[in-house]
Amino acid sequence: MFVPLYDDKLDDPKFYPFVTRALVGLNVVIFVFFQLPLFNADPEATIYGYGITPAALTLGVPATHLAIPAEITFLTYMFLHGGWMHLIGNMLFLWTFGDNVEHATGRLRFLLFYLACGVAGGVAHYLANPESTMPLVGASAAIAGVVAAYLMLFPHAKVWVLLFLRIPLRL
Repeated sequence: MFVPLYDDKLDDPKFYPFVTRALVGLNVVIFVFFQLPLFNADPEATIYGYGITPAALTLGVPATHLAIPAEITFLTYMFLHGGWMHLIGNMLFLWTFGDNVEHATGRLRFLLFYLACGVAGGVAHYLANPESTMPLVGASAAIAGVVAAYLMLFPHAKVWVLLFLRIPLRL
């Protein structure tokens, strides 16, 4: 396991990665205000109401479990997370790689790409087990798409990581 710290790709000082920072901020705000018991009396209801539950699409579920139409959860699920470590891990990868991809593709194309990768991950989850009653949450599919785009756009860039959360390594 490794944690990305930063890359050696020189950033354009005139370019501010607004979409990347906004996505990180939005994920954190949603986690704090909608998933923590401090602000939400029933965080589990949020997970079941806004996460992708394949059975909600295939079999239908009681209206008390689904806060919005099941099709919309293909967008909302990627802004929820399973816990602090899930959130921090996803946001570290987005923070490290998203700014360069956003700069290379442009803000709107980056946002659409991010959302498309997230939706594709949700569809893959649904197709893999259409009768599952367990909700899917997290931005991992969208983040994986951003990392893949980074690797394709900048194949020779070096990234500093912490290997096993202890050993600094330049990859």
